[in-house]
Amino acid sequence: MALLRCSKFHVDRAYSKAVNVPTFLKKLMHITGMNEQWVAARIKQKGDSKCIPCKSLKDLILAHLDTKKRVDVFPLSIYGLVVFPKALGHVDKVVTDLFDWLDKRVTPVPTILVETFRSLNACRKAGKGRFIGCAQLLLAWFHNHF
Repeated sequence: MALLRCSKFHVDRAYSKAVNVPTFLKKLMHITGMNEQWVAARIKQKGDSKCIPCKSLKDLILAHLDTKKRVDVFPLSIYGLVVFPKALGHVDKVVTDLFDWLDKRVTPVPTILVETFRSLNACRKAGKGRFIGCAQLLLAWFHNHF
C-alpha cells in the first residue's frame, strides 16, 4: 500500500499533491450530505482562501436528519475552530482537505513527520532556526503547502 497517491513527485519535498482533487464545494457536499445550492450559498471568501461559517455548520449539526452526517460535521467544525484556525468563526478549506484524506483512509501524518524531520535537519545544518511545537508546526505546514 502506498502512502501517497500522486502522479508527479518533487525532488525537494517528501510529498506531492494529487492532480485530480475534488473542489471545496464537492468536499463539503460529501461531508455534510447537503446539495450544491446549500453549500454554494454558504461558502465565503476570507482573505486568500475559501471558508464556511461555523454558524452554518452548527445549524446543520442541530437540524440534520442523518445522524452520521451530524457526527461528520461536528469534528469538522471543532478542527476548523480549534486546531486549524485561520479566519475567525469560519472553517477553512484546508480542514476539508484533511477530512477528505481521512475518509479515503489516507493519512497525512507520515508525510508531515518526514517534512518535519527534513526541516529540523536543515535547521540543524544551517545552525539556526527553532522548533515551534506540534499544533503550530502542523498549522504552519498546512499554510505552506495548500
